[in-house]
Amino acid sequence: MSNRIENTFAELKKNKEKALIAFITGGDPDIETTEKLILAMEEAGADIIEIGIPFSDPVAEGIVIQEADARALAAGCTVDKLFDMVKRLRDKTDIPLLFMTYANPIYAYDKDRFMKKCFEVGIDGIIVPDVPYEEKDEFESECNRYDIDLISLIAPTSGERAKKIALEAQGFLYCVSSLGVTGTRTDINTNIAELITQVKKVSSIPCAVGFGISTPEQAREMAKISDGVIVGSAIVKLIAEFGKDSVIPVKDFICKMKPSVK
Repeated sequence: MSNRIENTFAELKKNKEKALIAFITGGDPDIETTEKLILAMEEAGADIIEIGIPFSDPVAEGIVIQEADARALAAGCTVDKLFDMVKRLRDKTDIPLLFMTYANPIYAYDKDRFMKKCFEVGIDGIIVPDVPYEEKDEFESECNRYDIDLISLIAPTSGERAKKIALEAQGFLYCVSSLGVTGTRTDINTNIAELITQVKKVSSIPCAVGFGISTPEQAREMAKISDGVIVGSAIVKLIAEFGKDSVIPVKDFICKMKPSVK
C-alpha cells in the first residue's frame, strides 16, 4: 500500500474525518491550469487527487468527462506531459496523487515503462475502470514491483464478489454509488451502504464512494457510510465553464464540499 494513501486515511481516521477525493481531467483546459488546480484543490481541503489521463474512448465516463478528454487531447495533452507535470508538483506537494486511466493507454505506453515512470514521478496509485477484478493480474505484478496501488472498484451489482475484491484491494476501495457512467445525479438510490457493510466484515480497507456526488448534502450522506467521497464531474463542469479562469471557482467548490465529509 502506498504510504501516502495509507497515512492520509490513517490521519483522517484519527481526527474522525473522512477523505475528500477530487477528480480532474489532466490537460483540460491545459497542463498549466491542471497544475494550478491541483495545488488549489489541496489548499481548499482535498485529501487525495485523481488525475484523469485523457483518452479517446473513455467507456466509464459520462458526457462531461468525455468532453473534457476531447478538450485535453485537442490542446495537446500527452501521457509524458502529465508525467512531467506530476514531477513538478512533487516539488510543491506531498498529497496522494492517482491516475485514472484505461488499459489501452497503459499498453500503448508499455505497462512496465508506465508503472516505472509512475513510481519515478511520485504517482501513488492507478484506477483502471475497464479492467475487472478477474483480469487485474494484467497490471498487478508491475504495480507491485513499483509500489503503485492498483485501486479496485466495486458496484451495487458486485454482490458476494465484493468481498473477494475487498480482500485483495490496495489503497482504498472505489465504491461506485450508481449504475451507469460518471456524471452528477440528483439522487443516489442504491444499496451502497449494504455493500460497504459487507466489505467491512472481511477487510479494513478504506471505502470511498464515487459516481454522482455533486452537492454538500450528497457528500454528507455518503460520508456517513464510508471512509471518503469522490467528486469528479461537478469539478469538471466548472472547468468546462470557466476554462483557464477555473482555479478560483473550483477552489471555492472544494471549500464548500470539505466540511460535509468531516
